[in-house]
Amino acid sequence: MTRFLFAACQPGAEAALKSDVARRDPTLRFAFSRPGFVTFRIADETADETADEAADDSPPTLRSAFARTWGYSLGKVVGSNELARDVWRLVAAANTHEGVSQFKHLHVWQRDSALPGDESFDPTAISPAQEAGARLLAQRPKSATPPSLNAVVPAGEAVLDCVLVEPHEWWIGWHRADSPETRWPGGVPLLTPPPNMISRAYLKIEEALRWCELPIRRGDRCVELGSAPGGSCAALLERGCVVTGIDTAEMDPAVLANPRFTHLRSRARDVPRATFSGARWLMCDTNVAPKHTLDTVEAIVSARDVRLEGLVLTLKLTDPRLAAELPAFHKRIRGWGYQHVRARQLAFNRQEVCVVATDREARVALSPRPSARS
Repeated sequence: MTRFLFAACQPGAEAALKSDVARRDPTLRFAFSRPGFVTFRIADETADETADEAADDSPPTLRSAFARTWGYSLGKVVGSNELARDVWRLVAAANTHEGVSQFKHLHVWQRDSALPGDESFDPTAISPAQEAGARLLAQRPKSATPPSLNAVVPAGEAVLDCVLVEPHEWWIGWHRADSPETRWPGGVPLLTPPPNMISRAYLKIEEALRWCELPIRRGDRCVELGSAPGGSCAALLERGCVVTGIDTAEMDPAVLANPRFTHLRSRARDVPRATFSGARWLMCDTNVAPKHTLDTVEAIVSARDVRLEGLVLTLKLTDPRLAAELPAFHKRIRGWGYQHVRARQLAFNRQEVCVVATDREARVALSPRPSARS
């Protein structure tokens, strides 16, 4: 019987994840955590119901912007020599899917212990996970079909998870690949940084676009606020977009050399609103507080003749307490006419979240925001 849910998160985001889950679903009670890994107990009054749902292949119920991936926990194995064999014993005993052979996919991953940008951080490093995965495949029951290992899973299929919480402590669970991030091992996209990558912004925008599945097409006009030195712009240019970067700082020469790129060396508030006319997508990654970012973007989307179809915004959580304000941020963005607003702390984010807004209604009249003096 499944009584726990597990979630991976950014190290340091455990408190935000716990608070967000408590707000969304009070029946889930915090149980156990390590940096980057949290479990929740399913309340007794709902445990039987949730177990029945698991048997009926229902998807996990845990949702949060701070949960990188999630699923049902089957328990843990602890030891040194028999870990892989004990995993299969645990799965067989749980009998979650009428036998081990029903899992066609296996994701083996480590919890993160460092933040993106830290010297020791590399979410794509798979050596310990790959070694553990090889041990699991070698010791699987002979009657079981070999599952795929750490592959991108087709939508809707069940995945067996093995999380390396400690070198000799593995947590086992399963989830259904019902969204892009749940198709990736540990919720981390399989990205290969390009040679001479300009900045980490390249990885952030690539992950964001793959997660939100924004329908960006070759030739689309994109505008980015806070574009320097150009990592995100480089990724958009690789996709064939026509890009305008707005930043007072210098851009990388390789980006400036692209004929589909225009650099406006200015602050966003000083750029003529005609700059955004005809643009389809707006990206914003500026090192300011969320309120300042939203004030800046609102002034753009409310301008006459601006018909931006979608927004990709990075909101810096400069104070941990700002995590609790995400619902208010969503409400404000929906007030601009965007019907679909989602947030996610990306694998390549630090203390920030990515918010994507799409499906804009016909332009709505926005009341002028009061000045700071009023």
